[in-house]
Amino acid sequence: MLTLVVLLIVSTVLNYGLVQYERSTAEPYGERVEIGNGSVNVVDNGRDGPTVVLLSGLGTPAPAPDFGPLVRELGDYRVVVVEGFGYGYSDLTAPERTVQNVSEELHAALAATGVEEPYVLAGHSLAGFYILDYVNRYPGEVSAVVGIDTTVPAVVEDDDGTAAEDGRGIPWERLPSITGLLRWVLLVAPDLALPEGTAHTAEERDRILRMTVWNNANAAVTDETRRMGDNARDLEGVGFPAELPVLLLLAQDTMDQMPEWLPRHEEQLRGVRDHELVVLDGGHYLHWTRSPEIAATATGFLERHGVVRREGSGLTTPSPAG
Repeated sequence: MLTLVVLLIVSTVLNYGLVQYERSTAEPYGERVEIGNGSVNVVDNGRDGPTVVLLSGLGTPAPAPDFGPLVRELGDYRVVVVEGFGYGYSDLTAPERTVQNVSEELHAALAATGVEEPYVLAGHSLAGFYILDYVNRYPGEVSAVVGIDTTVPAVVEDDDGTAAEDGRGIPWERLPSITGLLRWVLLVAPDLALPEGTAHTAEERDRILRMTVWNNANAAVTDETRRMGDNARDLEGVGFPAELPVLLLLAQDTMDQMPEWLPRHEEQLRGVRDHELVVLDGGHYLHWTRSPEIAATATGFLERHGVVRREGSGLTTPSPAG
């Protein structure tokens, strides 16, 4: 036991030193902006087309590289990936991860980087919580929503019928990262952290692997995870505005594993005048393997519903009269 304790201490110290060295020597990407409570990283592809704001799902260690294939497929658009607190090159500590705080931070980050409204708000997985809150908190600033296998807020109840409480106490989930165990596991089996398919570049895969070690289960993400139940309760009964075009792209694999996935999304779209629900073959991270289909479906949806239209070789935002 004493030997194991000593090895664990050595691993923890060594891992801490390696993380500090790797972060200081790696070339960062994007632009860090101050938003009052700290700094978040924003990555902008710099195109002139209409703006699509991309939000990652829970625990994605490097959102911008993770979305790399989809950003390339959306080449005619200005794509802005906002890495919230706990993600990518943003600060890893943050205020409470409530939907209100996350929405206000996103709004501040977009303002700080000069993103003009209206813009398309798109996101993956748990970003569905924040998208839903954002479009109701800032009505009129979002021209359309694109959800990539997004999570629908649902209050989970205990066996006695009361709402389940989120766990507090010791954050055991952080131990593999802090002690370096995650680093040694990924050294032997890197595929555990790498995206499926071949659409990511070698640089993107390298960044994702390294940043998984740096960012996994950090303080902000741990708090966000533990507040999922609280945030679901806060969003209970909240729906999309009736006039807002909404496209939801669902993964067949997720539907196969969770029978309630499709009905929940169908119910979420009830009352939305302009909406579409499309099922794509693949796993929960659809943008890893289905980015061409996602981009084509989203572009078609936005054009059909008057959010953007093609004029010549580029994409433009229609005038109010359009």
